Amino acid sequence: MQACRSEGLSVKSGLRDSRGARRIYKRNRGRQCLQDNRCEPGGMKMRTAVILAAGDGSKLWPYAEIRPKAMVPIANKPIAVHQTELLHELGFERIIIAGGRMSEQLKNAFERHAATTGIRLPVTVVRTQASEPRGTAYSLYAVAEHTGDESFLVLYGDTLLEKSDVLRLMDRFAAGGGSAAALVSPLGEQNSRDWLCSKLSAAADPASTAADLEVTGIMGHPRDGGYTHRFCAFAFAQPFLRYCASNSGLFTSVQVGMMPPSEGHLEMSLADWMADGHPLLAVEVQGGFFDIDKPWHILQANDWMVRRLCRSLTGHELSEGASIDDTAAVNGFVRLGPNSRIGKNVIVNGNIIVGRDTVIENGAILQGDHVIGDETYIGNYCYLSAGSTVGNRCVINHCAELDGIIMDTVYLYHYMEFYGIIGTGTDLGAATVCGTLRFDDGDTSHRIRGRRETPREHANAVYLGDYVRTGVNAILMPGVKVGINSIVGPGVLLQEDVPNRTIISLKQEHDVKAWGPERYGW
Repeated sequence: MQACRSEGLSVKSGLRDSRGARRIYKRNRGRQCLQDNRCEPGGMKMRTAVILAAGDGSKLWPYAEIRPKAMVPIANKPIAVHQTELLHELGFERIIIAGGRMSEQLKNAFERHAATTGIRLPVTVVRTQASEPRGTAYSLYAVAEHTGDESFLVLYGDTLLEKSDVLRLMDRFAAGGGSAAALVSPLGEQNSRDWLCSKLSAAADPASTAADLEVTGIMGHPRDGGYTHRFCAFAFAQPFLRYCASNSGLFTSVQVGMMPPSEGHLEMSLADWMADGHPLLAVEVQGGFFDIDKPWHILQANDWMVRRLCRSLTGHELSEGASIDDTAAVNGFVRLGPNSRIGKNVIVNGNIIVGRDTVIENGAILQGDHVIGDETYIGNYCYLSAGSTVGNRCVINHCAELDGIIMDTVYLYHYMEFYGIIGTGTDLGAATVCGTLRFDDGDTSHRIRGRRETPREHANAVYLGDYVRTGVNAILMPGVKVGINSIVGPGVLLQEDVPNRTIISLKQEHDVKAWGPERYGW
């Protein structure tokens, strides 16, 4: 039996058989569609969405150690909040987040979101059972009670996508008869061995268009074989849930020698669904899509989101108490929150979005688009590269240079240079610098759960976890990662990853000799 807890209410989700009345897919022809959503067959608006957010996020180390993956901030907002805001805009009335460890952070995030925005999103966070069996199929079934008797949307809790693609998925689901449909993304230059992949063909339905596709095969991390797409999101009718209930807990759709783990993947339930003769309809993404699985994916998604948000500005937007000094050179548009200001001799070459009570002054240079949080200080001739994000309560001071992301309460106080991601509560000592270019002009390979891989982007970035400290003159070589609650001591030349809760310090040898006036002939 799969147990779950929802907002203090204990709910048991037993594995009912297919005859259970709740499992019957019902069509309600008397309900009218709303314009801000799509309809399933029979005219019923799709009202429920499930976000699967119970994964451990071990491949994202060191950023899912103190937070769920769905709480990783992108442009200063957790992934889960981006997703739920999108779903709310589309008219979804029930958003169920199937969480795992640290689900309390998700609940708190939505309480804080309501307190600061005045908008209470229709979210229920369900903590799924942490013990075995594990996997996305079991997480989905654990929250099945909350989906009612209707069709529902499913998103992964570590993904970002666009509203237009969600609508296209819902249209494909409805037009195909409303049983199961998937939103898929072409692999392109990505390695198929990194993903659960699908093989597609044109839909067999004579009424379908060239854009209407159908999944004809699913394979886990294949070497080859024509598996060209990965899964992004799904729409399901209720009968599919029994395939989640009967998931074997082993992904058997693999090529010889690929060694699958014991885990109940949703895609294995889809393979069983297809094996029983049910169609799995598909439609390709056309907008942006990001699966945030490894640290460099955070940088990729953040860069996209910052551009997207900042390019929506069409003029200056200054809240009460906000100001721009006459000496500032602003070559773009600025949104300033309450009591924030851009002071003397600041240079802004792009669009920026700034929270409340933030000061940018005294010759700071902001190159390109930026998202900057609340109660932050940026000044004294520091430099921010295009696309960087600065969290809440941060300090970027005298001649510090930033290219990437710093989360909340990070101090870059005196001269330093950093490229990559810095986790919450991290303090960099004066003159901490990153090596960003290698002498061989190559890209750094990373070890992810024991496997070596070289990212296509941000391979040479540095990844500092939460609550890290560095000493003065620390040098961080390309691609290194530092775990949470760790210290890189003064003068250390760091060339390897540092585990969680570790201090690494420089050990020196000293040659001590007598010295004095006699050395000068006295």
